[in-house]
Amino acid sequence: MKKLLTLCLFIGLSTLTFAQQAGKFRIGMDLGPAIPKNGGIGALVNIEPKINVRDNLNVGIRLGIAGLAKDVTYFDISQDYEGEVSANVSVAGTLDYYFNNGGSNFAPYIGAGFGYYALSSVEIDAGTIDDTDVGNLEANFKWSPMLRAGIELGRFRMGAEYNFIPPSNLQDTSGAVIGEAINQYFGFTFGFYVGGGRWRKS
Repeated sequence: MKKLLTLCLFIGLSTLTFAQQAGKFRIGMDLGPAIPKNGGIGALVNIEPKINVRDNLNVGIRLGIAGLAKDVTYFDISQDYEGEVSANVSVAGTLDYYFNNGGSNFAPYIGAGFGYYALSSVEIDAGTIDDTDVGNLEANFKWSPMLRAGIELGRFRMGAEYNFIPPSNLQDTSGAVIGEAINQYFGFTFGFYVGGGRWRKS
């Protein structure tokens, strides 16, 4: 009998938790610093339309741009070099799950995504390497996963994300691969959302 009462009490309390409204559409905007894997600094901006497919679960499409100074490694030279700041544009499908068990506004979340990254070309300063035909990083495209976590407070959100973008090959003027550029980066994001999907008692 006690077990039955405990189960009924648990079910009753669970219906009072706060959740997003399933079926609601929202759009978010995040911005913040972007830190390449091997150091340096950049900036990112994300715009993300979403729909709440279930309470505490939404899916979206993240449209992002990150400006980074790429770290370039030459295979036959022991020194690393930094290219000019370039912009990476991405389109990624995303999924976020929210942990909210009683607070009307505070909602931690974890999320993941997978998308298509367009990596812009990078010019390398040839004067930094004596008697070396360095060439340039040409624009290319990569498929890549992304992980993130953070909190929402009302209509505002703060989070951290890591984009696992594979490296790009550096070619000389004859087409030979002579190095690579690191594209992975870590980002801190601050943003807000508009539209439906506010937290409410379910």
